[in-house]
Amino acid sequence: MKTFIPLAEIPPQQIWDGVVARTVEGAHMSFAVVELAPLSRVDDHQHPNEQIGIVLRGSLTFTIGSESRLVQAGDTYNIPGNVPHRALAGPEGAVVVDVFSPVRADWRRFEKGVPSPPLWP
Repeated sequence: MKTFIPLAEIPPQQIWDGVVARTVEGAHMSFAVVELAPLSRVDDHQHPNEQIGIVLRGSLTFTIGSESRLVQAGDTYNIPGNVPHRALAGPEGAVVVDVFSPVRADWRRFEKGVPSPPLWP
């Protein structure tokens, strides 16, 4: 990956139905700008990666472990490794930034689309 790259030049990857991510990887961490279509779902899952994030636009109902909360633009979240979590995007959809450590290498399996303008900024 280049040192500097505009978000619009990063190919989107469909991670779930209605959920695409544009990822940037470093040696020990990765981050993704994730676009969630209105009312799209991220099914219950878990991974060894620690995950932290912030909502940039829209809203989603996030369930982390046994706690559920509506998060909106400006809200942050912290998911320890191996903790089950899921999300449901609000009626206007959402854009979030997710940061993972270590690198979210399992996402490399998703096909990369054609670079296109992102929903954010």
